[in-house]
Amino acid sequence: MAGQKPLLELENFIAGKFIACNSHIDSYDPSTGEVYCKVPDSGKEEIEAAVTAARGAFPHWSSTSPQDRSQIMNKLADLLEQSLEDFAQAESKDQGKTITFARTVDIPRAVYNFRFFASSILHHTTDATQMDSMGCLHYTVRSPVGIAGLISPWNLPLYLLTWKIAPAIAAGNTVIAKPSEMTSVTAWMLCKLLDKAGVPPGVVNIVFGTGSKVGEALVSHPEVPLISFTGSTLTAERIMLKSAPHCKKLSLELGGKNPAIIFDDAHLSECIPTTVRSSFANQGEICLCTSRIFVQRRIYEEFLARFVEAIRKWKVGPPSDPTTSMGALISKAHLEKVRNYIKKACAEGARILCGEGVDNLNLPSKNKGGYFMLPTVITDIKDESCCMKEEIFGPVACVVVFDTEEEVIERANDVKYGLAATVWSNNIGRVWRVSKKLQSGLVWTNCWLIRDLNLPFGGMKASGIGREGAKDSYDFFTEVKTITVKY
Repeated sequence: MAGQKPLLELENFIAGKFIACNSHIDSYDPSTGEVYCKVPDSGKEEIEAAVTAARGAFPHWSSTSPQDRSQIMNKLADLLEQSLEDFAQAESKDQGKTITFARTVDIPRAVYNFRFFASSILHHTTDATQMDSMGCLHYTVRSPVGIAGLISPWNLPLYLLTWKIAPAIAAGNTVIAKPSEMTSVTAWMLCKLLDKAGVPPGVVNIVFGTGSKVGEALVSHPEVPLISFTGSTLTAERIMLKSAPHCKKLSLELGGKNPAIIFDDAHLSECIPTTVRSSFANQGEICLCTSRIFVQRRIYEEFLARFVEAIRKWKVGPPSDPTTSMGALISKAHLEKVRNYIKKACAEGARILCGEGVDNLNLPSKNKGGYFMLPTVITDIKDESCCMKEEIFGPVACVVVFDTEEEVIERANDVKYGLAATVWSNNIGRVWRVSKKLQSGLVWTNCWLIRDLNLPFGGMKASGIGREGAKDSYDFFTEVKTITVKY
């Protein structure tokens, strides 16, 4: 069509060079539903090339001092920060998230990931003990493992990709990363900065494509001894199966069905806006989003009324509009999946208080084909409903009533997931008791999504295996050895 922009065509990044691929996957702009990008449809051949490059780069990079690695990573962070607006615009267009969220959360956090691990790598210590009776000194050393396979999801593309790349290369490993085929653009843009920052060829290799082809080739490769994956529990089962014959180290950050527990002494003026954000930020497409809201009976009706009122003030619209509160969902298939959960809830007799099927969604004409839906609240729903048990991963929150502390703890824990939870109460004793009894890897009290990267991040039960953070990531991306010296 005359005047139509040419499609953006990405290339794999292997051994410090961009390499074209013979076949491609269509990538859609979620805000319009139109194809705007071609992503390499890679496979075993590209993974073999990446393994060769990573293997070749490992001896030099692993022997590079932590100080020199830190300096390179800080330079990379500087370059990324200098291009923050370009990366934010690209992330918003590629994923459907608001430009405001990309500017204030995604890209700044990607910058900070590099700076944080560039610093933390300089401050790890090892253990030592003496056995004077035996005339022995024992001490530990840590060494990089080798080639790290990193698989990141589509919801926070650069944010979570750098959360894996940064600790892996800080520890001296080389990496092969596979971003989601639905959100590959900012990973491709990052490749352009690596050489400028001084990252040697082969240290970071990025291979684009589907999980069934690139992902399987990566996790099955005998020369890739560890896999760090963020994504669905179902995909993680496949990764474990394929990794088992090689006894690979696995770090799996998976799904959640996160509860918010709101006691009747909570400050609703703080609780309500935070719970709106924890439920619907990034279109509800964050593994830490609240999806089950338990409200104590005395304040239940008041909470519902004020919660719905606050939600209706959120603006759903073009991600490029700085006044938009919520953008588009990632794909047409995902939008239909989320809508189907709402249909199931209605069939079970639940009530929709706002959002899908209740309120009108007004969009500009150019966005009519986009994957938008309104933030939706479901109530009068049973704990056994699939909407209360399964991860929806969209802008849907179920609000239910509870009476006692013991009751709500049991109900909050009655799912297969255990990633995150929030507790709202002014009773410090209750906060301590409930937080300790919740089966969640993270518990926020009277707040949400405040993180210290020094501390462990990860979930219980079907929400994952392992933890990420300063010490935990260092332990995962290194092997420990105990050495005994007799004197």
